[in-house]
Amino acid sequence: MPSAHVIQRVTILGTGLIGGSFALALKKFATDLYISGWDRPDVASAAKKSGAIDVAHHGDLAAAVGPADLVYISLPIGATLDLLPEIARHAAPHALITDACSTKLRIVHSAAELFHSSTGPLFLGGHPMAGREVSGIENAHADLFQNQTYALIGEAQAQEQENLRDPRIAAFVKLLEKIGARPLWLGAQQHDYAVGLISHLPQLSAVALASFLYDRLDEKGLPITLAGPGLRDSLRLAGSPYSVWRDIILTNREILSAELDLFARRLDDLRERLNSRELEADFDAANDLYKLLRSL
Repeated sequence: MPSAHVIQRVTILGTGLIGGSFALALKKFATDLYISGWDRPDVASAAKKSGAIDVAHHGDLAAAVGPADLVYISLPIGATLDLLPEIARHAAPHALITDACSTKLRIVHSAAELFHSSTGPLFLGGHPMAGREVSGIENAHADLFQNQTYALIGEAQAQEQENLRDPRIAAFVKLLEKIGARPLWLGAQQHDYAVGLISHLPQLSAVALASFLYDRLDEKGLPITLAGPGLRDSLRLAGSPYSVWRDIILTNREILSAELDLFARRLDDLRERLNSRELEADFDAANDLYKLLRSL
């Protein structure tokens, strides 16, 4: 492998919301790249028509992956796990393979068995914290990653400089910075625990509240006909389709189960204190967290 690695050809597997947005971001902020997209024929064609990619592939994965310096996998977790062996077979020896899946333990364990040669392609787990409640190339946007954390999976955050010694990873991190993302190194287990709390638990909470309210609609649409922007803001995540979340939940179910148990206890505590002023402390903590989020 040469001492300096330049990413010139990018192949994006999955050109929906995240993959399409990544392609559009590269087109906007790193204009010297040649970008291929691989997906179902209709989706890949739509991505090419939108200007996100230069060439559309479908069917022949080897033709899409083989020429790439960077292979960016933006597919559901199950599909990613199924395709990793074929990607490992067909990727160029100098290539960097990275994914955008929302859980990391299963992915990195599988990749460790497939990408282990010092002279072959390298795998780097990743997760952009930049989704939306809608999906598809039609909702992709070049600025989706602006000022958003982008998790990169290494042995530990403290080993960031060690990770960056590989020129392929260093080149990819520079690309992330070009598109406005904020790279953050952490371990796979640490990542899955954290996203369980700040992403997956809020999603399931929104689903539970929305389905609870839906079951209580009367013939006049009450109580929803009285709803204001507060409820819409609270339930934005309820617009996410199950197809997006199925594999995420299945691959993080142990962490999610434990977090749901703890959250249910917190709801029980709140119910016990409804007749007292002790709820003020919970509101204060919630206010402080909200201010912290707004400052990030």
